[in-house]
Amino acid sequence: MISQLTGTVAAAGAAWFVIDVGGVGFRGHCTPATAAALRPGEPSTLHTSLVVREDSLTLFGFGSDSEREAFELVQGASGVGPKVALAICSVLSPSDLKRAILSEDLRALCQVPGIGNKSAQKLVLELRDKAGLLALEDTGPAPVSTAAAADELWREQVTEGLQGLGWSAKEAAAACEAVAPLAAEGAGVAQLMRAALGTLAKR
Repeated sequence: MISQLTGTVAAAGAAWFVIDVGGVGFRGHCTPATAAALRPGEPSTLHTSLVVREDSLTLFGFGSDSEREAFELVQGASGVGPKVALAICSVLSPSDLKRAILSEDLRALCQVPGIGNKSAQKLVLELRDKAGLLALEDTGPAPVSTAAAADELWREQVTEGLQGLGWSAKEAAAACEAVAPLAAEGAGVAQLMRAALGTLAKR
């Protein structure tokens, strides 16, 4: 099991990364918030989870151990695979997920694409005894040097993240416009992603 990678970031997109460890490039999936903190050419450490299937080995990376724990926790619920688990972690931080499960906040859980009321109830029922063990540590994206670069970066991250979760390019663009005021106030990519999903859920 690969549980951590430390190396140089070779490349990063809205929801993926390539990290060079001793000349070997490891590619994996990640949340928009994790991707936003990665800078090509700079050293980084990712907490990882390796999902093994009969025909594939898929790596998932996270900026904190608590994010990885949340990703692995939700897969303990029936019907939740890695793709849905990553969507949950993209929308809800570990602390938000913990609060939603323990307080039975179905509305918060239903913000995740693919999670309906019945699925949310199942998450609460099957995970509430384990959710209390989740740490509350959250990590935010690294700062970007200029306002123009920051605007371009968050729009790209949120747009690609939303499209990766199943929304169309037009819907993603509209959601970005709706949350632009939050970005101007300094909100991070994770917060913007959640806000964007919130606007889409109301449609």
